[in-house]
Amino acid sequence: MEKDELKILAQHLANPQGEKGIEIGEMMNATNISMTLESVRTLLIEDNEQILEIGHGNAVHLKNILSLAKGLQYTGVDISETMHNEARRINQEFEKQAHFVLYGGEKLPFEDQSFDKIFTVNTVYFWKNPVEFLNEIYRVLKKNGTFVLTFGQREFMEKLPFTAYDFTLYSNSEMEQLVSKSNFKRMKISEKEEEIKSKTENETIQRIYTVLTIKK
Repeated sequence: MEKDELKILAQHLANPQGEKGIEIGEMMNATNISMTLESVRTLLIEDNEQILEIGHGNAVHLKNILSLAKGLQYTGVDISETMHNEARRINQEFEKQAHFVLYGGEKLPFEDQSFDKIFTVNTVYFWKNPVEFLNEIYRVLKKNGTFVLTFGQREFMEKLPFTAYDFTLYSNSEMEQLVSKSNFKRMKISEKEEEIKSKTENETIQRIYTVLTIKK
């Protein structure tokens, strides 16, 4: 891929737009699905809980989440109008249980302590003010709630050519330091490794990622 193509890919990974954005959203769902489902498993979702996903993409995985327990209410927020519309279109059958919200990426448009479980996958690279945003997540999470933050580790992500453009990368220790500056007090780290198809080349690569379980 040429430099300009890599820049465009990076822009769409951060905020998918238009027809190309829909295509990128499908690719992201395919390459991230195992990270997403691992994050959801880590949440230990129970009946009648309020779930928030930050950066839901096309939300093809929503049916997997809603099948885990009874009486769940899911809310997804995204900065991409394209993904917001795609998620609503794909998940029309779940409209009584799922609510999609378009937002600006900094303030979560919800009341304090609204959610039992919150998760986000591969979005932290694009947070403008990460400590402030972590405090926003803290604010909308219930007292005994769980927040799962999943991200590709710096050492792996640096090998991907598109991450040179507007990605902020973190090692486990850097992420721990970041979280420790927020209002959150407790966290547990779990490392995972998997084989995935490259976004830029026709080959498979080994991805190393971290699932961070965070509590108030």
